[in-house]
This record gives sequence, C-alpha cells and structure tokens, in this order.
Amino acid sequence: MLANDQESLVDTGRIYVKAGDGGNGSVSFRREKYIPFGGPDGGDGGRGGHVFLRSSNSINTLYEFKRKKKFIAQSGESGHGSNMAGKKGKDLVIRVPVGTIAYDAESGEIIADLCNPGQIVAIARGGKGGRGNARFVSSTNQAPKAAENGEPGEELFVRLELKILADVALVGFPNVGKSTLISVMSNARPKIANYLFTTLSPNLGVVMANDEQGYIVADVPGLIKGAHQGVGLGHSFLRHIERCKTIVHLLDISESEGR
Repeated sequence: MLANDQESLVDTGRIYVKAGDGGNGSVSFRREKYIPFGGPDGGDGGRGGHVFLRSSNSINTLYEFKRKKKFIAQSGESGHGSNMAGKKGKDLVIRVPVGTIAYDAESGEIIADLCNPGQIVAIARGGKGGRGNARFVSSTNQAPKAAENGEPGEELFVRLELKILADVALVGFPNVGKSTLISVMSNARPKIANYLFTTLSPNLGVVMANDEQGYIVADVPGLIKGAHQGVGLGHSFLRHIERCKTIVHLLDISESEGR
C-alpha cells in the first residue's frame, strides 16, 4: 500500500517504549479446615510484556509515530495463593514499514534493522516476576512472611528511520523531469511545476509490467552539489536509494547552466 501525500512526508520518528513491569510475588499461607495458619503458598508474579517491532508491507510510512509517541506494554499480574503464579503481561507489537531502522536514541546504537517483511525484533524486555513467599522456605524459616517485588521493564527512547525499499530510484538535479517521468510511468501523482525543488519528499509509484507483475519506482528529491556530504538535505534524501536495486540518473540535455 502506498502512502498518501500527507503520510509520504514522514520518514523519521522518535518514540518512547516501556516494557511491562514484573508482577509482585504473593505472601500467602494455606488455609485448611482446622489449620487456620498453614504453610506458605504464595505464588510468583508474572513476567511483564515485551515490546517488539514487526515489519509490514501494508504500510510504508512512519506517519503513525507523528501522532502516537508512547508505547507501553502490559505489566505482569501479582502472584496468588495456592502457589498460583500471576499471568504474564501481554506483549506489545508495533508495526513499522519494511526498511525501518531503529536506533537507541541515547547511544545511537542500531537495535533493529527490519529489511524483510514479517521480521520481528524485541526492543524492550519485560521485567521478571517477583518470587512468592513459598520460595523462601528454609530450615530456619518455615513460615516466611516476605516476597519479592517484580523487576521493572526496560524503557528507552527509540529513533526510527525509514529507508525506502523501491526497485528503481530516479535521481538527478532539481527540475530535470523525474516527477514527470514517474507520473507517466506509474500511478503516482507528484507535484509538478517549472521551478526548482518542487519535490520535497520521495514519491513512490507502481509500474505494472503485466497484469500480475510490477515494480516500485521512487522519485527522490533533486540533488545539489555536495549532497553526498550532507549539504542541504542530502543525507536524508540519499538514504532512500541505499537499498534500491536499480538507480536511474536523469540528465537534462538542454543548455541549462550548471547541468
């Protein structure tokens, strides 16, 4: 599914993720007929839910993360009596487009590179559940009245960056006809005008080779001198062609100055 005009502008994002906390262990004692205060039977707390990223072909933009920036998984349930453990917290799965790279926003470390459809990576682990008092029975303490608290889940800020996975990338100086070409070849309808930098974000179009097969073409915003060194918005544009299978460099053969 290709993004609409509004969504196509968003290829970066920053989110906060928090895995679930582990549930607390239980302090409990058996209650049987004629035995009002039996042995300890407090169960363990449940593990907190993990947070995963999963790549999907059904989306191709990070627009959702412009609106929603906090993702928190469910915490584990506290333990119960009768040696019953608490339920695990429900895992949280965040869908992202294929081609998304996730970085630890603080360290800059890559924590996930989702370049294949259906790929799933854990980015925050849920906290371990605390042990119930039944776990602390010893020869010197037959009736422990203490249990462990659950461990906190991992939390971090994540920077998301999308690198478009198109089959063909159209590159060239501003206003050489890239947008016109993709509008003729495909179903894309980019803004076209006779002035520089009409295209301010990548446009995608599908070119059908036949009734069943097609390929994706990306129209990358116009390059300027020094773009490979980050001049202007060079790096933010150039990253979109890193994984394209074919790069088509369009040239203007008219006598325009500087081309």
